[in-house]
Amino acid sequence: MRKGSKYLVVLLALCLVLAITACGKNEEKSDSNGTKSSNDTSATGTDTGSDVVSIDPLGKYDPPINVSTWRVVNQTFKFIDNDTIDDNVWYRAYADTLGINVSNLWVVQDTNGSGAQKINVSIASNSIPDIMEVDPTQFKQLYDADLAEDLTEVYEKYASPLLKFVLESNPSTLKAATLSGKIMALPRAYPAIEHARVLWVRADWLRNLNLPEPKTMEDVFKISEAFATQDPDRNGLRDTFGLGINNTITGGGVADIQGFANGFHAYPGYWVTDNDGKLAYGSILPEMKDALASLAKMYKNGEIDPEFGVKGTAELGKDMASGKIGLEYGQNWNGISPLQAVIDNDPTADWKAYPIVSIDDKPALAATGHASGNFYVVKKGTKHPEAAIKMMNLYVENLFGETQQPLKYQVNEGIEFFKYAIVQAGKQDKNIQIMKEVEKSLASGDTSAMNDEQKMFFGQVQRYSEGDTSGWAGWALYGPEGSLKVLDKYVTENLTKPTQFIGPPTKSQAKIAPILKTMELEKFTKIILGQDTVESFDKFVDDWKKLGGDTWTNEVNEWADSNK
Repeated sequence: MRKGSKYLVVLLALCLVLAITACGKNEEKSDSNGTKSSNDTSATGTDTGSDVVSIDPLGKYDPPINVSTWRVVNQTFKFIDNDTIDDNVWYRAYADTLGINVSNLWVVQDTNGSGAQKINVSIASNSIPDIMEVDPTQFKQLYDADLAEDLTEVYEKYASPLLKFVLESNPSTLKAATLSGKIMALPRAYPAIEHARVLWVRADWLRNLNLPEPKTMEDVFKISEAFATQDPDRNGLRDTFGLGINNTITGGGVADIQGFANGFHAYPGYWVTDNDGKLAYGSILPEMKDALASLAKMYKNGEIDPEFGVKGTAELGKDMASGKIGLEYGQNWNGISPLQAVIDNDPTADWKAYPIVSIDDKPALAATGHASGNFYVVKKGTKHPEAAIKMMNLYVENLFGETQQPLKYQVNEGIEFFKYAIVQAGKQDKNIQIMKEVEKSLASGDTSAMNDEQKMFFGQVQRYSEGDTSGWAGWALYGPEGSLKVLDKYVTENLTKPTQFIGPPTKSQAKIAPILKTMELEKFTKIILGQDTVESFDKFVDDWKKLGGDTWTNEVNEWADSNK
């Protein structure tokens, strides 16, 4: 054989060895769930030529994959053009950007808890989708039934730096989704400060009656009485009420008593540190009795709608829109709903947000809840558990990233597109930062540093200041005296009271808590209505403890002790 031929044979053999080695490295692998490993470069990343594969957090599946979910919707879901909850801007983005086709296993309109009931039935019958949004109790039920996928590894591999920042900027966020040291769900990150209530007041009624702005709880009492008895709308009729309350009393975010109770240093539904340094349930502490006594007095005086016990937040919104209520404690977003409807019906109306006020010389502290709300659980055994991570990567990128398009994917002139997304996560200070940017641009007239979302709210504030009441909601939240300004005051002046229990539901909570909550609601309602005396609160506390409250409290304190 000639010398050149020998070299050719050696070269061909070397190429064959290299080809076999490369095939071995790039061979698709599957874990026990059939999920492609990090060597799958078609959807997850780029082969760098070594054993390490760079994961693309927004890599597209090719061929596409199918993912199922369920949806609970309500009257706030609005659509444009021909969009529906089954076909919308987010579902199309999942398909076009990620190669994920989403189908809804079922859709339910949430009325009187029908959404939670439907989810509970589905869990009980093990009829669950690939990705599901659930509340903390349902999350624990899925975990205990071994129906939740462990996301620890896929979170580390697939979560984008931006997503990790969003979920880890408040340590309690991801911690709430971690059970036995494993990430068992994605938390729906929510700004903890936005749980805080503000005091919404009909400022035009204050002016009509020449009343001062509320600075103390005594001011609130006087304003409420005047709104109910002194014809604040000047129509010649006694057809208005002072304080609005919804039928859940302590929750709902619109016209509940959380902020009112905070003024008495009471924190219903929250776990707080008691005088002995232990965690205690705020609804049973003595300060709650004082708050209920004042509410009972206000009800007896005709300041609270006698039908409040059968009116939810939607019904309260209608009463506000028709000019029947002048005070309510609610969250910062109440300016969007239900209060914008008040201005739509009566452009001369003027609701304004104030900080909550105190009954004494101690400052009122606004209760702030979890930095996570619900949870996104992936069904155990789902072929592509990493899909949930990638979908959340896309969410934070489209809303907060370098290629963000908030007007397309978050909100635009009253259409809340973000609600269509399967998985969501909010930055802790996003809305306060928008308020600050609006404030800067109002002072300078320069909007060049603003993103599209900030410019939209700046435009709303400007429109309202120029007389266009369609922009009132933007003014009410992001304006110079808006509700976000109040929340910023809470933060900067340390006027918050965070809940002290941020762990998963305790062992007995799922069984005990619903019973105790029903008992609490019944007792609080009867005391306010005058059907039970304020003194009956003490027996309620004793019964609460005997019917499982002590067990629940002990479990919460065991959690606290183990996390010190």
